[in-house]
Amino acid sequence: MGGGDKSLLSLGKVRLLDHVAARLKPQVATLGLNANGDPVRFAAMGLPVIEDTVPGYAGPLAGILAGLEWAAGQAGCQWLISAAGDTPFFPDNLVERLAAATHDRPGAIAVASSDGRWHPTFALWPLGLREALRHFLVDEDNRRVSAFMERHGYVSVEFPMIEAGGHKIDPFFNINTPDDLAAAKSLLQSLGP
Repeated sequence: MGGGDKSLLSLGKVRLLDHVAARLKPQVATLGLNANGDPVRFAAMGLPVIEDTVPGYAGPLAGILAGLEWAAGQAGCQWLISAAGDTPFFPDNLVERLAAATHDRPGAIAVASSDGRWHPTFALWPLGLREALRHFLVDEDNRRVSAFMERHGYVSVEFPMIEAGGHKIDPFFNINTPDDLAAAKSLLQSLGP
């Protein structure tokens, strides 16, 4: 995508990250943003910017760990929801459905899936996994999200495809290329206001 933060690219009248925040805000009590580097670039969001607590850009699990550690300091928080900043069309009932799936499996990670594929960056994480995740990342030097989920137990929650313009589109479609961004703009227009 030419470098820089994908999540700050425009999609319609706002940035990708604005779409993500708008979908999450009604679903959660508190919203934070995991990002490394100068937090000023996200100042307009008005959100706390949480840096990784594991050095060396250790991948998505480092962001999850930072989020879990931050969320543990939030009053009454028991879970962390993670969502990718380049995926603007995820379901507006994501948290509700993931939380419901853990009702009979306390302590399990609930992960979103669609069309038979799971999306580990869209998951509900129990705060009790903080120490195990730090050990996994630091002591075992393992960065595989799926390996951590498999070790600690997860439940997969299937979400339906989006129907738009006569096509079925994955709600967890993420933007990685200029063509993806163009497709997202078309999808945004077909979904309407």
